[in-house]
Amino acid sequence: MEYTQLGRTGLKVSRIVLGTMNFGPFTDEADSHAIMDAALGAGVNFFDTANVYGWGENKGRTEEIIGSWFARGGGRREKVVLATKVYGDMSPEGEPWPNYGKLSALNIRRGVDASLKRLGTDHIDVYQFHHIDRLTPVDEIWQAVDTLVQQGKILYAASSNFPGWKIAQMNEEARRRGSFGLVSEQCLYNLAERRVEMEVIPAAEAYGLGVIPWSPLHGGMLGGILKKQAEGGRRAAGRALDRLELPGVRAQVQAYEELLDRHGLAPGETALAWLLTRPGVTGPIVGPRTVEQLDGAVRAVGLELSGELLGELDAIFPGPGASPEAFAW
Repeated sequence: MEYTQLGRTGLKVSRIVLGTMNFGPFTDEADSHAIMDAALGAGVNFFDTANVYGWGENKGRTEEIIGSWFARGGGRREKVVLATKVYGDMSPEGEPWPNYGKLSALNIRRGVDASLKRLGTDHIDVYQFHHIDRLTPVDEIWQAVDTLVQQGKILYAASSNFPGWKIAQMNEEARRRGSFGLVSEQCLYNLAERRVEMEVIPAAEAYGLGVIPWSPLHGGMLGGILKKQAEGGRRAAGRALDRLELPGVRAQVQAYEELLDRHGLAPGETALAWLLTRPGVTGPIVGPRTVEQLDGAVRAVGLELSGELLGELDAIFPGPGASPEAFAW
């Protein structure tokens, strides 16, 4: 495994981030524990979750599964850089109730305490704001964060799904207050979805944030979806199938898979390896449902892509500097 610093911090994290969103809804507790053990064994030390994972009446379940894994001991908690998120509604009775969501100081404090209890730990390493809150003043958010840092409940604050202007606003206010500011941004980023290259990634680079891409395979579109369909394998998610029918998309994906066939490369591993070549990227989040899927993601860390291949990939999936006519999705 390779490691890098998380943004401008001294925190060293693996270049693959273990996403846990499937733990509970799709992967049971025993298999989730096996995946986390395998990740740690492969050198993956950065785990990402969120308070709402588990979803619906089971929201919080994913954090509980991670907490039960920590409770098994063996240095599990000590070896992991733990990131979770706050924003989504966590009303205890299921129906939304005021102040159980978003980023008020009250909900941030409530959210941290509830996550710590579910996770069975005394601190969260990277506490992420899951979305922007347009109604809560930025100085209120930082007041809550600074208090939690002083209490030792969190170490760093970070963002997820923030636009570039909000990253700038948050860090300028942190600078004014003498706070450390955001240390990373978790955003939708992959070969086929590169709009963050326009403003989000430049803002992250300017303020020293690490970039943590989510959905690195674009919902399965970049994981060999056409070959899997042809072989009668596991059906892709409905959204991915719908995207295939958009004008020009099937042709793009076919060109992508044929290119990698010629080079003898696996589509999913290549998509992850491509992200690891991008400026500012700390590591993509992978959400394996099995240990075998995790193994493929780990192999991507050592995969070197030639300059020629990178150019060919750019030709198939143009970045935001390309003409509008080049985009199919």
